Amino acid sequence: MSYNDRFIRASRKEHVDRVPVWYMRQAGRYDPEYRKIKEKYSLLEICQQPELAAEVTLMPVKKLGVDAAILYSDIMNPVASIGIDFDIVAGVGPVIANPIQSSADVARLKPIDVEGDLSHILETIRILDRELDVPLITFAGAPFTIASYLIEGRPSKSYIRTKTMMYSQPEIWHQLMQKLGDMVITYARAHMAAGGKAFQLFDSWVGALAPHDFRQFVLPTIERIFSELSDLDQPKVYFPGVASGELLPELGVLETDVIGLDWRVSITEGRRRIGDRYAVQGNLDPYVLTAPMDIIKANANRIIDEGIQQPGFIFNLGHGLFPEASLEKLRDLTAYIHDYSAEAIAAADQKEGRHV
Repeated sequence: MSYNDRFIRASRKEHVDRVPVWYMRQAGRYDPEYRKIKEKYSLLEICQQPELAAEVTLMPVKKLGVDAAILYSDIMNPVASIGIDFDIVAGVGPVIANPIQSSADVARLKPIDVEGDLSHILETIRILDRELDVPLITFAGAPFTIASYLIEGRPSKSYIRTKTMMYSQPEIWHQLMQKLGDMVITYARAHMAAGGKAFQLFDSWVGALAPHDFRQFVLPTIERIFSELSDLDQPKVYFPGVASGELLPELGVLETDVIGLDWRVSITEGRRRIGDRYAVQGNLDPYVLTAPMDIIKANANRIIDEGIQQPGFIFNLGHGLFPEASLEKLRDLTAYIHDYSAEAIAAADQKEGRHV
Protein backbone atom coordinates (compact mmCIF):
# COMPACT_ATOMS: atom_id res chain seq x y z
CA MET A 1 0.00 0.00 0.00
CA SER A 2 1.56 3.30 -1.11
CA TYR A 3 1.48 6.12 1.41
CA ASN A 4 0.26 9.56 0.33
CA ASP A 5 2.35 12.12 2.25
CA ARG A 6 1.46 15.26 0.25
CA PHE A 7 -0.19 16.84 3.27
CA ILE A 8 2.99 16.35 5.33
CA ARG A 9 5.24 17.70 2.59
CA ALA A 10 3.03 20.74 1.97
CA SER A 11 2.96 21.42 5.73
CA ARG A 12 6.76 21.58 5.61
CA LYS A 13 6.71 23.82 2.52
CA GLU A 14 8.22 21.10 0.37
CA HIS A 15 7.40 20.64 -3.30
CA VAL A 16 4.27 18.64 -4.14
CA ASP A 17 2.98 17.49 -7.53
CA ARG A 18 -0.56 18.52 -6.67
CA VAL A 19 -2.24 20.45 -3.88
CA PRO A 20 -3.31 18.26 -0.95
CA VAL A 21 -6.87 18.70 0.26
CA TRP A 22 -8.93 17.73 3.27
CA TYR A 23 -12.05 19.29 4.81
CA MET A 24 -12.77 20.30 8.37
CA ARG A 25 -15.71 18.19 9.65
CA GLN A 26 -15.22 15.86 6.68
CA ALA A 27 -16.60 12.99 8.78
CA GLY A 28 -20.05 14.42 9.33
CA ARG A 29 -23.73 14.77 8.67
CA TYR A 30 -23.45 15.51 4.93
CA ASP A 31 -22.81 11.75 4.53
CA PRO A 32 -26.02 9.64 4.54
CA GLU A 33 -24.08 6.63 5.87
CA TYR A 34 -22.87 8.69 8.82
CA ARG A 35 -26.39 9.98 9.47
CA LYS A 36 -27.58 6.38 9.81
CA ILE A 37 -24.88 5.74 12.41
CA LYS A 38 -25.96 8.88 14.28
CA GLU A 39 -29.53 7.55 14.44
CA LYS A 40 -28.18 4.82 16.70
CA TYR A 41 -25.31 6.51 18.55
CA SER A 42 -24.53 10.00 19.81
CA LEU A 43 -21.25 11.72 18.96
CA LEU A 44 -19.81 10.89 22.37
CA GLU A 45 -20.98 7.27 22.11
CA ILE A 46 -19.21 6.90 18.77
CA CYS A 47 -16.02 8.36 20.27
CA GLN A 48 -16.13 5.76 23.05
CA GLN A 49 -16.08 2.88 20.53
CA PRO A 50 -12.66 2.87 18.84
CA GLU A 51 -13.59 0.56 15.97
CA LEU A 52 -16.64 2.65 15.13
CA ALA A 53 -14.81 5.97 15.53
CA ALA A 54 -12.08 4.67 13.24
CA GLU A 55 -14.67 3.55 10.68
CA VAL A 56 -16.25 7.02 10.65
CA THR A 57 -12.81 8.65 10.34
CA LEU A 58 -12.00 6.45 7.34
CA MET A 59 -15.28 7.06 5.49
CA PRO A 60 -14.41 10.41 3.85
CA VAL A 61 -10.92 9.19 2.92
CA LYS A 62 -12.47 6.32 0.98
CA LYS A 63 -15.41 8.28 -0.44
CA LEU A 64 -13.82 11.64 -1.24
CA GLY A 65 -10.19 10.80 -1.97
CA VAL A 66 -8.82 13.42 0.43
CA ASP A 67 -5.13 13.59 1.32
CA ALA A 68 -5.53 13.46 5.10
CA ALA A 69 -7.88 12.02 7.69
CA ILE A 70 -9.09 14.03 10.68
CA LEU A 71 -9.72 12.04 13.82
CA TYR A 72 -13.41 11.60 14.60
CA SER A 73 -13.66 13.22 18.02
CA ASP A 74 -14.84 16.43 19.66
CA ILE A 75 -12.91 19.31 21.17
CA MET A 76 -14.79 18.76 24.44
CA ASN A 77 -13.59 15.18 24.96
CA PRO A 78 -10.49 16.02 27.04
CA VAL A 79 -12.33 18.34 29.44
CA ALA A 80 -14.19 15.34 30.88
CA SER A 81 -10.85 14.13 32.22
CA ILE A 82 -10.10 17.39 34.03
CA GLY A 83 -13.37 17.37 35.95
CA ILE A 84 -15.95 19.10 33.74
CA ASP A 85 -19.44 17.63 33.50
CA PHE A 86 -20.85 18.35 30.03
CA ASP A 87 -23.13 17.03 27.35
CA ILE A 88 -23.38 17.65 23.60
CA VAL A 89 -27.00 18.71 23.14
CA ALA A 90 -28.52 18.36 19.66
CA GLY A 91 -29.17 21.74 18.10
CA VAL A 92 -27.25 23.54 20.85
CA GLY A 93 -23.73 22.16 21.23
CA PRO A 94 -21.67 21.70 24.41
CA VAL A 95 -23.67 22.40 27.57
CA ILE A 96 -21.79 22.60 30.88
CA ALA A 97 -23.58 21.51 34.07
CA ASN A 98 -21.64 23.88 36.34
CA PRO A 99 -19.97 26.73 34.44
CA ILE A 100 -16.70 28.12 35.79
CA GLN A 101 -17.26 31.32 37.74
CA SER A 102 -14.60 31.54 40.43
CA SER A 103 -11.01 30.82 41.36
CA ALA A 104 -12.25 27.84 43.37
CA ASP A 105 -13.88 26.41 40.22
CA VAL A 106 -10.56 26.64 38.39
CA ALA A 107 -8.65 25.18 41.34
CA ARG A 108 -10.88 22.09 41.24
CA LEU A 109 -9.80 21.23 37.69
CA LYS A 110 -7.57 18.14 37.69
CA PRO A 111 -4.59 17.31 35.47
CA ILE A 112 -5.71 15.37 32.41
CA ASP A 113 -5.29 11.59 32.53
CA VAL A 114 -5.27 10.59 28.88
CA GLU A 115 -4.33 6.93 29.35
CA GLY A 116 -6.82 6.47 32.18
CA ASP A 117 -9.84 8.46 31.02
CA LEU A 118 -9.39 8.74 27.25
CA SER A 119 -7.78 5.43 26.31
CA HIS A 120 -10.57 4.85 23.78
CA ILE A 121 -9.36 7.87 21.78
CA LEU A 122 -5.78 6.60 21.81
CA GLU A 123 -6.97 3.18 20.66
CA THR A 124 -8.85 4.82 17.78
CA ILE A 125 -5.60 6.55 16.74
CA ARG A 126 -3.69 3.26 16.91
CA ILE A 127 -6.28 1.53 14.70
CA LEU A 128 -6.13 4.34 12.16
CA ASP A 129 -2.34 4.35 12.19
CA ARG A 130 -2.49 0.75 10.98
CA GLU A 131 -5.23 1.23 8.39
CA LEU A 132 -4.69 4.64 6.79
CA ASP A 133 -2.65 5.35 3.67
CA VAL A 134 -2.84 9.12 4.31
CA PRO A 135 -1.73 11.07 7.40
CA LEU A 136 -4.00 11.17 10.42
CA ILE A 137 -4.53 14.66 11.82
CA THR A 138 -5.51 14.68 15.49
CA PHE A 139 -6.69 17.82 17.22
CA ALA A 140 -7.66 19.72 20.34
CA GLY A 141 -9.70 22.78 21.10
CA ALA A 142 -7.57 25.80 21.97
CA PRO A 143 -7.80 27.27 25.48
CA PHE A 144 -9.86 30.37 24.57
CA THR A 145 -12.44 28.35 22.64
CA ILE A 146 -12.71 25.72 25.39
CA ALA A 147 -12.84 28.42 28.07
CA SER A 148 -15.71 30.14 26.27
CA TYR A 149 -17.82 26.99 26.69
CA LEU A 150 -16.72 26.38 30.28
CA ILE A 151 -17.52 29.95 31.36
CA GLU A 152 -20.63 30.65 29.27
CA GLY A 153 -22.08 27.19 29.94
CA ARG A 154 -23.01 26.75 26.28
CA PRO A 155 -22.20 28.27 22.86
CA SER A 156 -22.38 32.06 22.83
CA LYS A 157 -22.44 34.82 20.24
CA SER A 158 -21.38 37.65 22.55
CA TYR A 159 -18.97 35.86 24.94
CA ILE A 160 -20.08 38.31 27.59
CA ARG A 161 -19.22 36.11 30.60
CA THR A 162 -15.92 35.11 29.04
CA LYS A 163 -14.88 38.69 28.39
CA THR A 164 -16.15 39.80 31.78
CA MET A 165 -13.79 37.33 33.44
CA MET A 166 -10.91 38.40 31.21
CA TYR A 167 -11.34 42.09 32.00
CA SER A 168 -12.59 41.95 35.59
CA GLN A 169 -10.85 38.88 37.00
CA PRO A 170 -7.68 38.48 34.94
CA GLU A 171 -5.98 36.42 37.64
CA ILE A 172 -8.71 33.76 37.38
CA TRP A 173 -8.55 33.94 33.60
CA HIS A 174 -4.81 33.31 33.54
CA GLN A 175 -5.18 30.43 36.01
CA LEU A 176 -7.70 28.85 33.65
CA MET A 177 -5.48 29.44 30.61
CA GLN A 178 -2.59 27.75 32.42
CA LYS A 179 -4.64 24.64 33.19
CA LEU A 180 -6.18 24.41 29.74
CA GLY A 181 -2.77 24.89 28.14
CA ASP A 182 -1.40 22.03 30.23
CA MET A 183 -4.36 19.90 29.15
CA VAL A 184 -3.76 20.55 25.44
CA ILE A 185 -0.02 19.84 25.65
CA THR A 186 -0.49 16.51 27.44
CA TYR A 187 -3.36 15.50 25.16
CA ALA A 188 -1.44 16.32 21.98
CA ARG A 189 1.66 14.45 23.12
CA ALA A 190 -0.43 11.35 23.83
CA HIS A 191 -1.98 11.59 20.36
CA MET A 192 1.40 11.80 18.65
CA ALA A 193 2.78 8.89 20.71
CA ALA A 194 -0.23 6.77 19.68
CA GLY A 195 0.36 7.36 15.97
CA GLY A 196 -1.00 10.78 15.05
CA LYS A 197 0.86 12.20 12.05
CA ALA A 198 -0.12 15.86 12.51
CA PHE A 199 -1.90 17.98 15.09
CA GLN A 200 -4.35 20.88 14.63
CA LEU A 201 -5.28 23.33 17.36
CA PHE A 202 -8.80 24.65 16.74
CA ASP A 203 -9.44 28.14 18.10
CA SER A 204 -12.85 28.45 16.51
CA TRP A 205 -14.09 31.54 18.34
CA VAL A 206 -10.96 33.56 19.18
CA GLY A 207 -11.81 35.91 16.31
CA ALA A 208 -14.27 37.47 18.77
CA LEU A 209 -11.29 39.24 20.37
CA ALA A 210 -9.56 42.46 19.37
CA PRO A 211 -5.86 42.00 18.52
CA HIS A 212 -4.67 43.70 21.72
CA ASP A 213 -6.89 41.44 23.86
CA PHE A 214 -5.73 38.37 21.95
CA ARG A 215 -2.13 39.46 22.51
CA GLN A 216 -2.64 39.93 26.24
CA PHE A 217 -5.05 37.18 27.22
CA VAL A 218 -4.60 34.32 24.73
CA LEU A 219 -1.43 34.45 22.65
CA PRO A 220 1.00 33.64 25.51
CA THR A 221 -0.78 30.33 26.09
CA ILE A 222 -0.89 29.46 22.37
CA GLU A 223 2.79 30.31 22.14
CA ARG A 224 3.55 28.06 25.12
CA ILE A 225 1.59 25.14 23.66
CA PHE A 226 3.49 25.13 20.39
CA SER A 227 6.80 25.81 22.09
CA GLU A 228 6.36 22.79 24.35
CA LEU A 229 5.36 20.62 21.37
CA SER A 230 8.19 21.87 19.16
CA ASP A 231 10.37 18.81 19.81
CA LEU A 232 7.77 16.61 18.08
CA ASP A 233 8.46 15.98 14.41
CA GLN A 234 4.80 15.92 13.35
CA PRO A 235 3.50 19.06 11.60
CA LYS A 236 1.38 21.36 13.72
CA VAL A 237 -1.48 23.56 12.54
CA TYR A 238 -3.06 26.56 14.27
CA PHE A 239 -6.53 27.49 13.03
CA PRO A 240 -7.65 30.74 14.67
CA GLY A 241 -11.21 30.20 13.51
CA VAL A 242 -13.74 32.46 11.89
CA ALA A 243 -13.39 36.23 11.55
CA SER A 244 -9.77 36.01 12.74
CA GLY A 245 -8.10 37.94 9.92
CA GLU A 246 -7.15 40.86 12.16
CA LEU A 247 -5.30 38.46 14.47
CA LEU A 248 -3.03 37.02 11.78
CA PRO A 249 -0.22 39.59 12.21
CA GLU A 250 0.07 38.49 15.86
CA LEU A 251 0.91 34.86 14.99
CA GLY A 252 4.49 35.24 13.76
CA VAL A 253 5.89 34.18 17.16
CA LEU A 254 4.34 30.70 17.03
CA GLU A 255 6.52 27.59 16.63
CA THR A 256 4.01 25.92 14.37
CA ASP A 257 4.10 24.84 10.73
CA VAL A 258 0.73 25.78 9.24
CA ILE A 259 -1.76 28.60 9.80
CA GLY A 260 -5.37 27.97 8.79
CA LEU A 261 -7.29 30.85 7.20
CA ASP A 262 -11.00 31.47 7.13
CA TRP A 263 -12.68 32.69 3.93
CA ARG A 264 -12.72 36.39 4.82
CA VAL A 265 -9.03 36.83 4.02
CA SER A 266 -7.50 35.74 0.72
CA ILE A 267 -4.58 33.32 0.66
CA THR A 268 -2.34 36.10 -0.68
CA GLU A 269 -3.38 38.57 2.02
CA GLY A 270 -3.17 35.91 4.71
CA ARG A 271 0.41 35.17 3.73
CA ARG A 272 1.24 38.86 3.76
CA ARG A 273 -0.12 39.19 7.30
CA ILE A 274 1.56 36.13 8.81
CA GLY A 275 4.83 36.29 6.87
CA ASP A 276 6.72 33.68 4.88
CA ARG A 277 7.51 31.36 7.78
CA TYR A 278 4.36 29.22 7.62
CA ALA A 279 2.48 27.05 5.20
CA VAL A 280 -1.16 28.08 4.87
CA GLN A 281 -4.38 26.08 4.82
CA GLY A 282 -7.76 27.11 3.51
CA ASN A 283 -10.03 28.70 2.67
CA LEU A 284 -13.16 28.11 0.59
CA ASP A 285 -16.32 29.51 2.15
CA PRO A 286 -18.17 26.29 3.06
CA TYR A 287 -21.44 27.66 1.76
CA VAL A 288 -20.02 28.06 -1.74
CA LEU A 289 -20.73 24.33 -1.84
CA THR A 290 -24.42 25.20 -2.24
CA ALA A 291 -23.64 26.74 -5.65
CA PRO A 292 -23.57 25.05 -9.06
CA MET A 293 -20.38 23.13 -9.77
CA ASP A 294 -18.99 25.71 -12.20
CA ILE A 295 -19.18 28.37 -9.47
CA ILE A 296 -17.51 26.03 -6.97
CA LYS A 297 -14.72 25.33 -9.44
CA ALA A 298 -14.21 29.02 -10.19
CA ASN A 299 -13.78 29.72 -6.49
CA ALA A 300 -11.42 26.77 -6.15
CA ASN A 301 -9.36 28.03 -9.11
CA ARG A 302 -8.86 31.40 -7.46
CA ILE A 303 -7.76 29.85 -4.18
CA ILE A 304 -5.43 27.34 -5.84
CA ASP A 305 -3.88 29.96 -8.13
CA GLU A 306 -3.02 32.07 -5.09
CA GLY A 307 -2.00 29.08 -2.99
CA ILE A 308 0.61 27.69 -5.38
CA GLN A 309 2.39 31.02 -5.73
CA GLN A 310 4.59 29.90 -2.83
CA PRO A 311 5.50 26.48 -1.40
CA GLY A 312 3.30 25.30 1.44
CA PHE A 313 -0.38 25.28 0.55
CA ILE A 314 -3.14 22.91 1.68
CA PHE A 315 -6.67 23.27 0.29
CA ASN A 316 -9.43 23.26 2.89
CA LEU A 317 -12.58 25.12 3.80
CA GLY A 318 -12.58 28.33 5.81
CA HIS A 319 -14.58 26.49 8.48
CA GLY A 320 -16.29 23.11 8.85
CA LEU A 321 -18.64 21.26 6.53
CA PHE A 322 -22.36 21.69 7.19
CA PRO A 323 -25.08 19.00 7.07
CA GLU A 324 -26.62 20.23 3.81
CA ALA A 325 -23.37 19.88 1.84
CA SER A 326 -23.41 17.44 -1.07
CA LEU A 327 -21.27 14.31 -0.91
CA GLU A 328 -21.19 14.19 -4.71
CA LYS A 329 -20.02 17.80 -5.02
CA LEU A 330 -17.30 17.20 -2.44
CA ARG A 331 -16.09 14.14 -4.31
CA ASP A 332 -16.07 16.09 -7.58
CA LEU A 333 -14.38 19.08 -5.97
CA THR A 334 -11.62 16.93 -4.48
CA ALA A 335 -10.83 15.36 -7.85
CA TYR A 336 -10.96 18.77 -9.52
CA ILE A 337 -8.54 20.31 -7.00
CA HIS A 338 -6.10 17.47 -7.63
CA ASP A 339 -6.37 17.69 -11.42
CA TYR A 340 -6.35 21.48 -11.74
CA SER A 341 -3.48 21.97 -9.29
CA ALA A 342 -1.42 19.19 -10.89
CA GLU A 343 -1.63 20.92 -14.26
CA ALA A 344 -0.90 24.34 -12.75
CA ILE A 345 2.08 23.10 -10.73
CA ALA A 346 3.50 21.20 -13.71
CA ALA A 347 3.21 24.32 -15.87
CA ALA A 348 4.91 26.44 -13.20
CA ASP A 349 7.69 23.86 -12.82
CA GLN A 350 8.28 23.85 -16.55
CA LYS A 351 8.30 27.65 -16.73
CA GLU A 352 10.80 27.91 -13.90
CA GLY A 353 12.91 25.06 -15.25
CA ARG A 354 12.36 22.90 -12.16
CA HIS A 355 12.94 19.17 -12.48
CA VAL A 356 11.26 17.41 -9.54
